[in-house]
Amino acid sequence: MGEAELNTSAHELIIRSVLYFYGGAADKTLAIQIADDIGRAWNEPGSRTKIKGEWYTVRFDIEGRYHPDLQPASVWHNTDPRLNFFRIEEYSQHDISSVDGLGCNTGYFKLGNLLNHSTTAAHEYGHTLGLDHPKDLDIRGKGQPGIMYPRGTLCDPAYQYDPAAPAGGPGGTLNPFTRKVLDSDIAGLRLSRLTFDGKSLPIVGEFSSWYHEKHAEVAK
Repeated sequence: MGEAELNTSAHELIIRSVLYFYGGAADKTLAIQIADDIGRAWNEPGSRTKIKGEWYTVRFDIEGRYHPDLQPASVWHNTDPRLNFFRIEEYSQHDISSVDGLGCNTGYFKLGNLLNHSTTAAHEYGHTLGLDHPKDLDIRGKGQPGIMYPRGTLCDPAYQYDPAAPAGGPGGTLNPFTRKVLDSDIAGLRLSRLTFDGKSLPIVGEFSSWYHEKHAEVAK
């Protein structure tokens, strides 16, 4: 989720998001790294969109903050559309990182998904802005996978976990590290529909405002 600002002098459409991280596996260094990873991914295409007949470069201003003492009420009662809240833990009962719907500002991240400059956080950020997984998950022959393709997608060998693996078999599906934000992902946000009337800044996404408790590990 973010707040959009139109900088007419620089011809930029800026999406500002502040990401608060809490939980047992969160720390300041990781918060900054995740924000940098998201910003780098979403700014890489340098996409443009037309607003009021003028072309603007889309820029994502992403800030990561560590908030170890975050209280539930701070999430429940937040009214600032720039603020997003994500719990980070080593264990997730779903064994994945996820956010709380399409167009949201909260979620629960599994630490292992976020390391080594993974694209997981950038993918989940796309969900917070309202993007869903594409319907066609067989993109063999179509080249570079966009950021919103999920694990399990069939793709060209170069983008698989194992380029030599048969499609759909072990190692024969999309390696998330190979995803990239493409112009088509930015276009999917439909930023041209935003209204800039001088009264208030438009919002990209919605409030979900869900504070996540730590998942309890199930004994095996």
